[in-house]
Amino acid sequence: MRPTLRQLEYIVTVHQLGGFGLAAETLHVSQPSLSNQIAAVETDLGVRLFTRGRGGARATAKGLEFVHRARRILAEVENLRTVMTSALPFGGRLRLGVLPSIGPYLLPQVMRALHRDQPDLRVIVREENTLRLDEGIRNGRFDAIISTPEDHPNTWQGPLFTEPLWVAVATDHPIAALACVSTTDLVGQRLLTLDTGHRLARIVYGLAGLSGGLVSDDYEGTSLDSIVLMAATGAGVAVLPDLFARRQAIHREEVVVRPLVMQDANRGISLLFPADQSFDESRDRLVMAIRDAAKSLGLAVSEP
Repeated sequence: MRPTLRQLEYIVTVHQLGGFGLAAETLHVSQPSLSNQIAAVETDLGVRLFTRGRGGARATAKGLEFVHRARRILAEVENLRTVMTSALPFGGRLRLGVLPSIGPYLLPQVMRALHRDQPDLRVIVREENTLRLDEGIRNGRFDAIISTPEDHPNTWQGPLFTEPLWVAVATDHPIAALACVSTTDLVGQRLLTLDTGHRLARIVYGLAGLSGGLVSDDYEGTSLDSIVLMAATGAGVAVLPDLFARRQAIHREEVVVRPLVMQDANRGISLLFPADQSFDESRDRLVMAIRDAAKSLGLAVSEP
């Protein structure tokens, strides 16, 4: 016997809510019925999906794998229903994931353009780090993501733009007196960056290797704002992507922001979709809308 879609929904909901009682209430079924359905799946597969205790229900290792795959199946079924019943682009709804260092500065222009050209398209945006974006595009939580392409293999990738990097330092730091920052200026400097869940951290480690700088091992920022604040205290040199640097950091009085001019001091950004997904011209129109917004912000846009 194969698990039904309803059984998949039961199992995913129990995992999300952490308990059978709350899941049953949310799904408007009795708790015994929900428990029996999940027990039937466990018996059929010969695996235990949840451990039960006073603290609720927790997925086992096999249960987590089941939930991951079930989410993708349920998302595909929902997408199929939406696409088949709607004549709108992306079935009328686009779940878009984006890096937090890009979303606030790029997407307002993109959303205006999309609303003007496709007023009935509903776009749902979530900002997450590189690892979470990759997880979301693979389990069906996102329809598309805007991220660094090298971190998401086996996806359809539409190059958007290349984003140069900048540095921010305290106002009394020697680098503050420079017009721009080169490789030699970073020799022996402590570089501040985000945690390793972000591609930016890996780029900064590469820059440290090229320049003779050191990546701070006693602090990893959870946001770009946090590493700017650390730089303002004299803790090191914050490495920032272009959009954040020019749209926000450059206006901060407690730091000085300078362009970073050295090899590999940039990152490529792409729009990514699941590789096995079929599309019409809506995908290409979305790529062009994002490129147009990036161009208006002074970024080097990828050629079609």
